[in-house]
Amino acid sequence: MKENAGTRFYGWFYSHACKRQLKKQYGRRTLNAAKKEYRAIIRRAKDIGPSRLLSAYCMGAWFIALNRSAGDSAEENYVLFRDGLRKSRLFAMAMGDADAYLDEKKLPGRLKWAKESKKRTYENDWVVEVLPGGAVFDLGYDYLACGICKLCQDEGCPEMARYLCRMDFVLAELMGMELMRTTTIAEGGERCDFRYRRKQQSV
Repeated sequence: MKENAGTRFYGWFYSHACKRQLKKQYGRRTLNAAKKEYRAIIRRAKDIGPSRLLSAYCMGAWFIALNRSAGDSAEENYVLFRDGLRKSRLFAMAMGDADAYLDEKKLPGRLKWAKESKKRTYENDWVVEVLPGGAVFDLGYDYLACGICKLCQDEGCPEMARYLCRMDFVLAELMGMELMRTTTIAEGGERCDFRYRRKQQSV
């Protein structure tokens, strides 16, 4: 895919979020190497068009780049990335909160997105079904195809996708939500079943 303002922004965004940890643990050279590898991965990646999930695609590319540049295990690099995102005020601001994410006014746009995704216009884009909330959850998604899994497969590291799956729980936590999930494509399932709900208030 072509580098554009979006891919450059998200590359900066994710590198900035874990910059302090990376420099402390590995030094500036590794950080610079990860940035360079990220750009190379983006240039090789299949285009996903005007996808709603460009940020996730770029997150996958950044994690692969980090893993290749740092040289430690995927688990260690996942922890570094996870902790960097948790500590980033900028990332927390960008993510927003549960009320904004679960706003019912966004449902028509999400349903339209789901319908368009089934056309499979772009090979590596996600295919999704949107489930309006009810008594058990506030918003649900069933992903029938995952761009991160496809990117990792293309890059020869399909095992990396499982770590990005774990990141979904971190993102939900940062927004004040709980994520319930029983299966993922990365783990061999036919779909990824996301079910979000606001965190339950303790009495």
